[in-house]
Parts: sequence; structure tokens; C-alpha cells
Amino acid sequence: MNPAYFTPEFALAALLALAVLAAWTGLILRQARAPAGGGARGWRLGLLLIAQPLGAILLYLALLPPRLPGEAGTMVVATQGVADFAEGVAGDVRVVLPEAPATLEGERVPDLATALRRHPGTRRLRVIGAGLEARDLDAASGLAIEFRPLPLPRGLTGLWLPRRIAAGDDFVVHARAHGLAGGSAELLDPAGQRVDRVAVDANGALALSGSARGAGLAPFRLRLLDAQRKVVQDVELPLSVATQTAPRILILAGAPSPELKYLRRWALDSGADLHTQISVGGGLQLGDAPIALNAASLANFDLAVLDDRSWEGLGAAQRAALIEAMRNGLGVALRATGPLSESTRAQWRALGFNVDAGREAATAKLALDGGADEDAIRARLGPGSADAPRARDEAVPETPVLSRRVLRLESPRTQTLLRDAGGVALAVWREQGRGRVALWTLTDSFRLALAGRGDLHARLWNDLLAKVARAQSGGAPDIDTEARPHRRMRLCGLSAGARVSAPDGSELVLPIDPASGAARCAAYWPRLPGWHTLRQGDRAWPFAVRAADEAPGLRASALQADTLALAAQPSSRTDVADVAANTHRSASWPWFLAWLLFSAALWWFERSRLGRPPAAV
Repeated sequence: MNPAYFTPEFALAALLALAVLAAWTGLILRQARAPAGGGARGWRLGLLLIAQPLGAILLYLALLPPRLPGEAGTMVVATQGVADFAEGVAGDVRVVLPEAPATLEGERVPDLATALRRHPGTRRLRVIGAGLEARDLDAASGLAIEFRPLPLPRGLTGLWLPRRIAAGDDFVVHARAHGLAGGSAELLDPAGQRVDRVAVDANGALALSGSARGAGLAPFRLRLLDAQRKVVQDVELPLSVATQTAPRILILAGAPSPELKYLRRWALDSGADLHTQISVGGGLQLGDAPIALNAASLANFDLAVLDDRSWEGLGAAQRAALIEAMRNGLGVALRATGPLSESTRAQWRALGFNVDAGREAATAKLALDGGADEDAIRARLGPGSADAPRARDEAVPETPVLSRRVLRLESPRTQTLLRDAGGVALAVWREQGRGRVALWTLTDSFRLALAGRGDLHARLWNDLLAKVARAQSGGAPDIDTEARPHRRMRLCGLSAGARVSAPDGSELVLPIDPASGAARCAAYWPRLPGWHTLRQGDRAWPFAVRAADEAPGLRASALQADTLALAAQPSSRTDVADVAANTHRSASWPWFLAWLLFSAALWWFERSRLGRPPAAV
């Protein structure tokens, strides 16, 4: 027999059943042994037989009263920031979590799981305050939750930083502010110069852009201003600029040109491993030593830049090798520098581009500054170089008008890479197997560098490189950006032996959670604020841990978002164990009194002469 049946209830019922059987046996034997006419009347015997199980049932109920269904209890949970339990917040029990003020009256518990163990009938939570901490989310899962959040503090309440920034890249910081209607936000570089300024929209959303000049820690700052231009908050942005593996670029040109000269200068300034081949006619070439264009040689490059003349100069085998390398991951940028031949049109059309036009040229005015003021543009331009220094108060050069080939680039098969101020597409790209191919129509982007806007020239080609070049292997791990001391954070994409170095020099090896599967995540509780470093082998990724009281709006917004997400989930605590935990036994004294009265009546009836033959004289 299943051992689960041997419960106290079962044992008591079995003993009482045996007692009833014994009483029945005694009554029947006594009736059978009585002389003729001396036994009890039939109705008396029937009553006695019925009374035995009734008495046993009353005794069972007196010892183990029946369970009554309990009502789902409501627990009021006080979290961080609650001054007092507000009137109208009803509940069967009020508990106070450790983050709530010490002066708050209520049952203090170390965590929500402890409170639920103490009150097993709880089926609804009324959470008041900032919200539930990460340690309490699992305990509250499945319960019906009513959340009454506190108003968010004025200032920064949301921040989304780029996960990876390479040296020389532009980046965008997205944020959200609360209570700053009519205000603005500024992005300050590590030198304290403003590089961008935007107005805060009606929803509090904002986006600021900057440029990372060199590798290492880049302490940019986000400054929030109200409508009167008074500083409301100044928050450090923990940005880390990674050292990018030098891209390998192949440039093929059909003739020397200023555009090619400044394209090569951009590639060298960005640290690229550059190989250039320039055809000058008659089978002669300038630049680096010629290489054979085949699958083996093209596998050594991340990006190939060709103009239309160099494309036409390729042989059929070379063109096939280039397309095959592209499908295996190579990025290819095609530059339209003049009218395209019919064969080139057909070949580029086979790559997915709309090149039905292209015989005419037109002007293009870029709008890459995004409405930034002169101070922000000066900060991005920097101090210049030793050969061409730039004064801090020097006027910002005007962006020159450029030239482009007229091509109807946009189609459902392509993505736009660059537009002019009028919205006309100047460059598009599309996927080609595992690689990407782009079509570029600007013919004189070098004029940007000549006009003193080398920053815009570099941005154009950096964007092309980032979008089209071969994807680099060995991505960075995924690290929580909003980390605080003594609070759990998650790091994913780890390998065995990953360890974290704290600011005080201590190290901790991170055990990977087997339940995380292919994500290979680990939990980490930082002790100190400041810069920490995740190390895997000979690679390192720094990450910042904010002080507990820094940017309180970010912390409050995160707690609120997690609790609201949990409250939106449907209640699922309906299993048998939960139903049993939400029941209780009724009072035993009514059943004991009934059994006592019934037993007394049965004792009297058994000794009475009712239903018996008259006694002999």
C-alpha cells in the first residue's frame, strides 16, 4: 500500500472502524445467544447497530474537526520610501521589508519569502512604495499583486548606454527624465566640453550623440537642466571604449583621385591594415604590391572598396571570387564615380541594386550635425593637430556641398546607410550570403576634410565600415549596466574560469549557473562602487558599479518596472497544495459536546428496558 495513505486521519478512522465492527459483533452474538422470546426487539437492535458508527463519526470529528475553505488573505507589503501605511490600504497582515524606514510600524521580515511562510493563506499582495527587490520577485511570482508605486523622483529615470564602443566610433546615449518639462539635456566629454544638447520631449525621452576618440575609460557626463537652465542633475556615464581589432581593408581604384587620397588617409588614421591597388593604365599599378584576387587572398580582408572602373577591370574569375568571398562574410563597398556601362549595370543589378540611372550628377547637402550648436561641434572637432592646431573659439567651418551620382537607390531589398538633408538616399546596403554589399554614390566626400570638417568625413566612412565590414568574432560578454553594491547583477556569455576584479584588488571566480544553458550566465554581488573588471583568459572588460545613493531615479525606475511587470502576470497559485494550505480546521468543541451528549444518551438507552421483553417475576 502507498505509504502516503498512512496519515493520522487514516489511522484514527481505521481504529474507530474496528471498534464499530467489534460492537456490532457483540450485539449480534448477544442477540443470537438469547433464549427464545428473550432477545431485544428488532427496532431496539437496529437503533443500537446504527448508533455505533454514529458515535464513532462524532468522536472522529471531535478529534479531527473538518477543514473549512479559507479566504484568500491579503498582505500589505511596505517597501523602500514608504513613510506610513496609507489609509484605505486594507489587508489581513502588514509586513515591512528591510528597505522600508525603521520607524514604520508592522511585522518586520527579512524578505518576502519569510513573510509568505509565516502567513500561508496569503493569495494577494498590496505592494506600496518603490517596489520589490530582486530577491523578492521569485517569492511573489504567481500571486495576485496590486502595486501602488510612489512618484518617481525628479531627474534621470532611464538610461540606455551602448554595450560596446570601439575607438573612433560615434555612439548614442538614450535616456528618460521625469519632471523636466521644457528642460534640456547636455552630454559632456571627459574634458568637460559639451558635445551635444537636446530638448527633453513631452514624454521625457532624449537621445544624445558623442564620439569616442581613444580606447580606455571615458567618463562622459549627462547634465539635466530645467526650463530656467538650472542644473537639476549631473550623472556620470560609465562608458568604456574598447580597443578594436584593426580592420583589414582592400582598396581597388581605376585611377588616382583626391577622393582616393583622403579615403586612404581615413583608413590609415583609423588604424586599419590597408592594402591599395591603383590602376594607371597600360597594365601598370600604383600602391602596394599586387595580389591575386582569389578566395584565399580575399579571406584575409574585412572590407573591399572598389570604384566602377576597377570593377570593370576585373576578369570574370576575379569577379566570381569576389562575389563568393562576399557570400562567405567579406564586406564590399561599390563606389559609383561616373556613368555606368551596361555590363556594370547588369552585374550590380544582379547584386540587388537599382542602377537604372547614373548618367547624371547632382549636388548633395549633408546634415550630420543633427542641430548641434557651435560649442558642441567645436568639442567634436577637438584641438586639431600639431601641424594644424585649432583654437577653442575658432568659427565652425561650413559644411560644403558635395556631388553624387543620380541613382534610384532605394528598394524593398536594400537598407539606407546615408541620406542628405533632403532625405535622398546617398548610400544603401544589403545582405549577400554571410556578407554585405553597399553602393556609394558620393563622389567627392574629400571636400569635407578640405573644408575643415574631417570629423564628418571620418564619420561617413566609419559608418560604412561598421555596417558593411566582416563581422568580428569573439563578442563581448553581456553585463548588466545598472549595478549597485550588495545587489545581484548578471553577467552572461562567460567561459570557464571567468573572474571579476574589484576596485580594492580582490578577485572572485564566477561559477556559471547550469540552469542558464547556452547563455552561460553567472550572478555577482559587488561589494564596492567603482570600476570592476571581468577577465576571461587574456581579455578584460571593465564595468562600473554605481554608489547606492547615486542617480536615485534610475534605481526607483528599475524597481518600479520589475514590480509592474510581475503584477501584470496572471495569478497561478491554484494547485492542490496551495488550496490545502489555504484551509483550516473548524472548532472541535461543538463536535466533542455532540459526541458527549450522544454517548450519554446511548449509555442510558442501552441500560433501559425499552425494546426488551418484560422481566420475569
